Amino acid sequence: MKQFIQNLPKVELHLHIEGTLEPELMFELAARNNIDIPFSSCAEVKDAYNFHNLQSFLDIYYQGANVLITEQDFFDLTWAYLLRCKNDNVVHTEVFFDPQTHTERGISFDTVVNGIHNALSQAVDELGITSQLIMCFLRHLDEKSAFIALNQSLEHKDKIVAVGLDSLENGNPASKFERVFKYALDEGFLTVAHAGEEGPASSIRDALDLLKLTRIDHGVRCSDDETFVKELAKHRTPLTVCPLSNIKLKVFEHMAEHNIVELLRKGVCVTINSDDPAYFGGYMTDNFMAVGEAHSMSKTEIAQFTFNAIEASFISDQEKNRLMSMNQTYLDQNM
Repeated sequence: MKQFIQNLPKVELHLHIEGTLEPELMFELAARNNIDIPFSSCAEVKDAYNFHNLQSFLDIYYQGANVLITEQDFFDLTWAYLLRCKNDNVVHTEVFFDPQTHTERGISFDTVVNGIHNALSQAVDELGITSQLIMCFLRHLDEKSAFIALNQSLEHKDKIVAVGLDSLENGNPASKFERVFKYALDEGFLTVAHAGEEGPASSIRDALDLLKLTRIDHGVRCSDDETFVKELAKHRTPLTVCPLSNIKLKVFEHMAEHNIVELLRKGVCVTINSDDPAYFGGYMTDNFMAVGEAHSMSKTEIAQFTFNAIEASFISDQEKNRLMSMNQTYLDQNM
């Protein structure tokens, strides 16, 4: 099964590019840009990755982002992630970035988006990996800040396919950003949002209803409402689930307790993703392996995660058909 998972075509839909900053690159960029960081070694950084909740993770996440200064930095960060994708046989990825994390410390929006976009573009020809870019608003900041970021993004609509919402869920309801998301929809962006990681099932409902979402990021707390689970399955509402992240942030204590396989078997369009892999201990293959080792699953069920991700992706129907065929061929050859 390990070899089957390693070679399985994969599609990632929930990946924060800032969350791929490995300690080695963090130190390299800190030295390049003469930035002080509160760690003396890579081992010390990794020791700090013992999180007890989302806030404890975000504290160190934003510290790490301080080393990202130039367009080359954002290119290097993204390229390092794409090489991991190649190793894990990720054939398509839809990448989140948080412009406010950088513009609030004086880095221009153009610097951020161009560095990331250039790496994604290069990966198509050199690595055979396609991608889409999603701009996320930080929900702990105010509506005004989100509108500023959205306005800055408008001249980059050729690079950005959707807007999202991340950071602290509790205390920052979807209603806070209803007007921002309406503006984004009017401008032609697709919409996604984090919900149901910290917050209850009702927060997922609110996000879907108020923000007119195409898919939900995380969404695992939907299991608190069985009627809602049936609705999600009926409408094929995608959930971009991040198994290792959920364990690291104590959403579930152990992988055997995770509900992703139960949701899959109930017909929910659940997908496997790595979230912030440098901080949570694993990229795509690691996440697939963790689920596969903790739950007794068939190859068909494991491949369904990729079928679901292709279905939920923001690519053309023609490209979806191509990837579906690729995945089906792989499954047929390995049954």
